[in-house]
Amino acid sequence: MAFEPTVKELFEGIRAGNKIFLGRAITLIESAKKTDHDRAIELLSLCHPLSGNSLRIAITGSPGSGKSTLIESLGNLLIARGHKIAVLAVDPSSKESGGSILGDKTRMETLTQASNAFIRPSPNNLELGGIKSNTRESIILCEAAGFDLVILETVGVGQSEIEVSHMSDLVLLLLTPAGGDDLQGIKKGIMETADIIAINKADGALMKEAQNTRYSVQQSLKHGNRRDQVEIIQISALQKTNLEHLADSILIQFELLKETGMLSKHRAEQNDIWFDSALKQAVINKIYDDENFKRQLEVIKSEKDKQQIPAPILVQQFMAKWKF
Repeated sequence: MAFEPTVKELFEGIRAGNKIFLGRAITLIESAKKTDHDRAIELLSLCHPLSGNSLRIAITGSPGSGKSTLIESLGNLLIARGHKIAVLAVDPSSKESGGSILGDKTRMETLTQASNAFIRPSPNNLELGGIKSNTRESIILCEAAGFDLVILETVGVGQSEIEVSHMSDLVLLLLTPAGGDDLQGIKKGIMETADIIAINKADGALMKEAQNTRYSVQQSLKHGNRRDQVEIIQISALQKTNLEHLADSILIQFELLKETGMLSKHRAEQNDIWFDSALKQAVINKIYDDENFKRQLEVIKSEKDKQQIPAPILVQQFMAKWKF
């Protein structure tokens, strides 16, 4: 039988910076088992006072834009500057099997081996928003373990990615040269949410296209709702070109957020969103656990095919019958 650490043991391991215990703690947080829920809440309560001191940055962009390559190169650079890096990477799940490739550790081979780095790939379980719903809890655990920079790598599925701005301090949008179609596919929401836009693969034969993409992005932002200046940087994650500039920009923006008080305000707003989301999920779970609700739901489900009634009408009728 596998060793099952107590909540206190998990907490002590996290506080000591033990990456094995941190990994097991995140598994507990992600567990859908009801028996794990109370233990996860207890662990979160212990870790929370030790959290809140890291820079939380989200890196988003279309599949193939080079997010994992950038995170590895940027992560190694920041570790060399004395930072401890945690990467929470979300992989898309299969609709058929629910499985996930979880290949980020393979794509970030050198960063994985760094003593001051922790990489946790997790399946998104078909959740929208480009990120997992319990990523916020995982951030707290990583901060309690002493990581001062937490990178969120999103699935990269488009407009729903703006959800990640509700749990990060800065959003870095990664684009590729000659990405006219990509630019069309990236909606205004994520463009206007981005704090920094990096155009990757800006080297060799693609340099000219990278400059054209930069101009297109500038024009797009000019006609948007952003009043502040979004920095656009051409980089090559593979060749490690201009990454020092990118790292400086990230750290400078974070310091400005702290100095102006915007970081505290931003995180307070995020906590409100988190509370509403957690409350909504708790209410849904409570309702679906109600035996009377389950019985009446089964009745209406068994009748709906025969009735051929549009779903919104059927739901309204069901809610009228079922009493809270």
